[in-house]
Amino acid sequence: MALSKDQIKNVEDVLKASLRNKFQNYNPEPASMPFHTRLLGKDRLALFSFIHSLNTNFGTTIFEPVGLAIAQKNFKTAAARAIAGDSISSKSQIVIQQIIDGLTTASISPDKNVEIEQIRRVCQKGQLIKVKPTRVDLMVESKNGEYFFFDIKTAKPNSGEFRGFKRTLLEWVAVVLANRPKTIVNTFLAIPYNPYEPEPYNRWTMRGMLDLPNELKVANEFWDFLGGKDTYEDLLDCFERVGIELRDEIDEYFKKFNKKA
Repeated sequence: MALSKDQIKNVEDVLKASLRNKFQNYNPEPASMPFHTRLLGKDRLALFSFIHSLNTNFGTTIFEPVGLAIAQKNFKTAAARAIAGDSISSKSQIVIQQIIDGLTTASISPDKNVEIEQIRRVCQKGQLIKVKPTRVDLMVESKNGEYFFFDIKTAKPNSGEFRGFKRTLLEWVAVVLANRPKTIVNTFLAIPYNPYEPEPYNRWTMRGMLDLPNELKVANEFWDFLGGKDTYEDLLDCFERVGIELRDEIDEYFKKFNKKA
């Protein structure tokens, strides 16, 4: 078992609190779907709507706080919704654009270590510009002072968005180095689970824009990095136990949608 009893309790408490908070604040969209309603029932239709709503913000309501609860024991520091920095050098912006342009035209191949050093060389050159960078979904600092920033994405991100994802990862590097040029910083996309299991995750759409070994962690690669080997399996067990414990509570919640007004 990778997760301690305390971590398991923390994770399960986060899940329960997140679901109950969602129930308290959830209002189904008032769309009229008479055929669906008569065929499936109001409770099933409400459940479908609830799951769709939950999926759209699963990262912020579930994966971020769960990742934080796991990482806090194993890293020097850990934070969710963190700010990487608020300044970037004009020279860094130029280098980032050159990298993006080169990857887009396939004139260069992604190499995160090379890209970071290119940014490091100019991280304090030119004008220092105030920016409002994308918040880091999960940030952890190792015991030796190395930083790891994660942008948590849905299981099947749109391939057309990878250029923007790449820019975000590079900008996080640049804003950190603008203030601390010697910092060792790593930035990743994190995909919490593999929707293609038991087949391998379909990574080909990202190839050419991302340095896959150094910019992408999928399923157990992500969770086991945060909590140690077998964390992913322990986490699935946590979700199952919480689902069983709250099943009656969930069923009771959706029954009310069948009550006549």
